[in-house]
Amino acid sequence: MKKITLLLFFVCGIAFSQTTVTGTVTDASGIPLSFVNVLEKGTTNGTTTSIDGTFSLQVNDNATLSISYVGFNTQEVEVNGQTNIQVTLAEGESLEDVMLVGSRSPKRTAVNTAVPIDVIDVETTTLQVGKVEINELLQYAAPSFNASKQSGSDGADHIDPASLRGLGPDQTLVLINGKRRHQSSLINVFGTRGRGNTGTDLNAIPATSIKRIEVLRDGASAQYGSDAIAGVINIVLKDNVDELSGSVSYGAYSTNADVDTSAFTEDAYGLWNTDGYRLDTEKDGNAIGKDQNFDGGSLKFGANYGFAIGKKGGFANFTTEYINKNKTLRPTFDFRKGFGEAAIEGFNLMGNVGIPVGEKTEVYAFGGRNYRDTDAYAFTRNGGNRVVESIFPNGYTPRITSIITDNSVVAGVKTETDSGWKVDISNAYGINNFHYYIKGTLNASLVDLSPTEFDAGGHSLSQNTVNLDFSKYYDDVLSGMNIAFGAEYRTENFIIFAGEEGSYATYDVNGVPVNANTPEEDIVIYRDGDGNPILDGDGNQILRPGGSQGFPGYGPSNEVDRSRSNVSVYADGEFDLSEAFLISAAGRFENYSDFGSTINGKLAMRFKATENINVRGSVSTGFRAPSLAQLYYNLRFTNFIGGVASDQLLSPNNSPVTASFGIGPLKEEKSTNAGLGFTANFSKFTATADLYYIDVRDRIVLTGNFPAPQIENVDSAQFFANGVDTETTGLDVVLTYKDNFNDNIIGVSLLANFNNMVIKDVKNGNLDEQTFFGERDKAFLLASAPESKLVGNLTYERNWLSAGVTVTRFSEVELLDFQMFEDPADYGGFESQIVAATDTYTAKFVTDLNLGFKVSENIKLNVGSNNLFNIYPDQQDDWTEGGGYWDSVQMGFGGAFYYARINYNF
Repeated sequence: MKKITLLLFFVCGIAFSQTTVTGTVTDASGIPLSFVNVLEKGTTNGTTTSIDGTFSLQVNDNATLSISYVGFNTQEVEVNGQTNIQVTLAEGESLEDVMLVGSRSPKRTAVNTAVPIDVIDVETTTLQVGKVEINELLQYAAPSFNASKQSGSDGADHIDPASLRGLGPDQTLVLINGKRRHQSSLINVFGTRGRGNTGTDLNAIPATSIKRIEVLRDGASAQYGSDAIAGVINIVLKDNVDELSGSVSYGAYSTNADVDTSAFTEDAYGLWNTDGYRLDTEKDGNAIGKDQNFDGGSLKFGANYGFAIGKKGGFANFTTEYINKNKTLRPTFDFRKGFGEAAIEGFNLMGNVGIPVGEKTEVYAFGGRNYRDTDAYAFTRNGGNRVVESIFPNGYTPRITSIITDNSVVAGVKTETDSGWKVDISNAYGINNFHYYIKGTLNASLVDLSPTEFDAGGHSLSQNTVNLDFSKYYDDVLSGMNIAFGAEYRTENFIIFAGEEGSYATYDVNGVPVNANTPEEDIVIYRDGDGNPILDGDGNQILRPGGSQGFPGYGPSNEVDRSRSNVSVYADGEFDLSEAFLISAAGRFENYSDFGSTINGKLAMRFKATENINVRGSVSTGFRAPSLAQLYYNLRFTNFIGGVASDQLLSPNNSPVTASFGIGPLKEEKSTNAGLGFTANFSKFTATADLYYIDVRDRIVLTGNFPAPQIENVDSAQFFANGVDTETTGLDVVLTYKDNFNDNIIGVSLLANFNNMVIKDVKNGNLDEQTFFGERDKAFLLASAPESKLVGNLTYERNWLSAGVTVTRFSEVELLDFQMFEDPADYGGFESQIVAATDTYTAKFVTDLNLGFKVSENIKLNVGSNNLFNIYPDQQDDWTEGGGYWDSVQMGFGGAFYYARINYNF
C-alpha cells in the first residue's frame, strides 16, 4: 500500500510539474514585437511581451502556447520541456482580430481591401508620440484627418470639431467595436471649422481604453448609413486580460509666444507685457502683473485592467482616466483678454466585456461615461451699457463654463449557425448632455442687483440603435465569397432646456421680466454716474441689455424636445473572382420619419497586379440627413465683430421667421464618391496612394448675417440652409519602412494629404449672395483642411532607449476677417476690401520630439515636446474671428508643449 501511494504521488508530480518558459517574439525582419499575447492554450494563464519583445511565463511541461498579435497570424508552439522559445510571427491577420471597416469579410486585411484603411495601434503610437487626446493623435497619424483647437467660439471651445478630407465633422461616421456612436448635442457656430455642423466628440473616449483605431477614407453611406460621406472611424476597445497598464503624464505650454511686440500698445495689449510674456490674471481676466513662463499645465492619469471570465476566452476589461488641464492665454487685444484654450477637468470610465455562452455564441457589452468640467473665456466687456461699474469697475471678461456628460452602453449577442451564418444582434444607446454655467458675468438690466453667475441651460442628444446583421463566407464559391445583409432601427431625441430666468430675461426697473405690455418708461436705461441717460450718436437713449453676458441663457422660447426615427436595410457582397481580382458591391435603403427615403449604392474592386502590388478603386453614392440640431437649434447671442458687440438671432429651420427671410426646409445632403489607388507591401516597406473625388450637393451650412431691424433687440439673423454644392479632389499617401540593423530598430514613415475643395454653386436663390453665403463664409468652409499636410516620422529603438521625431508641414491657409463687415467704399471697392480682409497663414513646419527610457521590464519613461521649436501661425491684426493674434488653424496656437510620461505594464 505504501508503494502504491508513493507511485501515485510520483505520477501526480509528473502530471502537474511546471516550467518557466522565457522567449522573444519578433516579426519576419527580426524586429521585436511589444505587447504580443502569449497564452497557455486551454487555460486563462497568460502574459504579454514587454517593449523589447521578451516574455516569461510559468506553464505545464506539456503546455501549448498560443501567440497572437494584431496584423500577424496566430502561432501555436508546443513547450515539450523547452525553457527558451524564439517565435517569429508571419504577417497577416488573426481571424479573431479582423474587424476592419469597409469590409465585412473575415478574410480581408488592411492591405488587401478595395478601399483605403488606416489601422493605428494606439498603445504603440502613444509610446512614440506625445499626443494623448484622440483628435491630436489622429491629426498626426491619419493623412486626411484634421482637428482644430478653438477660442471664443462658445461650446466649440470645449469640444474640438474634427473632420476627414476637409468635409464637415458630421460627414464622418464614428463606430465603437463596429457599432454606431452617438453624436454630440453641440452644433458649431461662429468662426469654427465645420460651423453649422454637429459631430462626434472623439475626446470623450479614453485613449487608454483603445486597442486600435481603423480609419476608412472612403464614402461608405451604402454600407453604414448617414454621416459616412467622408469616411468612417472605428474605435476597437481593448480586450486583454491579467494585465494592468496605463500611464501618468504631466506637461505644460511655453508662454514665450512668437509675436511682434511692437504691435503692443499701452491701451491694447490684453494680458501680455511688452516682452511678449503672459501676465498672471484674476478670474475676471484682468491682468495683475506677474510674469509666467508656462501655462496650460496638464495632468493625466490612465489605467486599464482586464480579467478572464470562465475558461473559454471570456473577458472583462475596464479603463479609467483622469485629466486636469489649465487654461492657456495667448496674445490678444483689449476687447479679448482671455484668448486661449479652455481649462478642462475630466473623468472617464470605459468597459468592454465578452462572455462565451456556448461553442459558437458570445454575449458582449461595452460602454462608458465621460464627465468634463470646462472653463473658457468669452470676449471682454470694457465699458458701456454692458458693464455695471459698481460690480466690475474695470470691466470684466465673462467665463463660459460647462458640465458635459457623455454616457453610452451597447449590448448584444453573436452566434454562428450550423450552416455557417454569423448572426449579430445588438442595441446601442448613447446620450450627450451639455450644460452651460456662465461665471464672472452679469445681467446688465438688473444693474446693481445682478448676480455674477448664472445657470444658462443647455442641450442634449440621445440616440438608440438596434442592429440585426447576418454574414457568411463561402470558401468553395469562386475563389471566396462573403455575403452580408441586415437591418437597423434608430431613434434620436434632441432637447434644449432653459436656464434660470436671470440668464435670459431682460428686466424692467421693477425687477420684472420685460414683455409686450411693459411700459416704455419702465425699460432700464443706460445712465451715467449722475443718473442721466446716455445717448447714442443719433440722440437715442441706450438700453441696458438683458441675459448673462458672454453667453445668454436658453429661455422657455428656445426650448426644444424633438424626436425622429429611422429604419434601414442593407446588403453587401465581396466576390473573389480569382486569386487576383476582388469585386464588392453594397446597397442601402433608409427611411427617416421626418424627411423621407433614400437609396445608395457602392461598387469597389481590387486587382492583385503582382504578389506585392494591388490596384484598387471604388465609386459610390452617399447621403447625410440633416441633424435634429440643424433643424431645431435656436439662440439669441452676442457676437463681437471687430471688438464691437452685435446681438444676433440664430433661428430654427422650422420657424416662420426663417421662412420670412426666404430660407426653405432642410433636406438631405447627397454625394458622389470615387477613388483610385494602389498598395505595395514588400515586408519591410509598405506604400499606399489613393486619389479621391467627393461631390457633395445641397451641403448644409450656417448662412451669413441677414440685417433684422424688424426683430426686436436683434441686429441680424442667421439660419441653417442647404446652401452650397462642393467638389473635393485629393490624394492620400502613406509610406512606411521598418528594419533591424544589429539590434538597432529603425522606422520611417511619411503621410501626405493633398486636398482641393471648390464651391461649385451657392444656392442663394433670389437672396443676395454676399449676405446668404459671402466670401467670408466661403473662406471658412474652404479652410476646413489645409491644401496639403505632410507628416514625416523617424523612430529608433535599441535595448532600453527609444526616440521619435515627427516633422509636420501644414500648408498655407487664407481666411477673411471681420473687415468684410465694413463698408466696401471705405476700402475703395469690394475687391480691395477682400484684399484688406485676407489673413494669410503661410506654410509652417512643426517638430515633435519623444525620447523613451526603459526603466525596468514594466516601466518606461517618456519625455519630449510637441512643437519643439515653438512655432506659431502668422500674426494678424485685431479683426480676427477669435479676437487674438491668430485664428484657429490646424497647426494650433498654443506654442511649445513639454511633457513627461510614465508608462506602466504589469
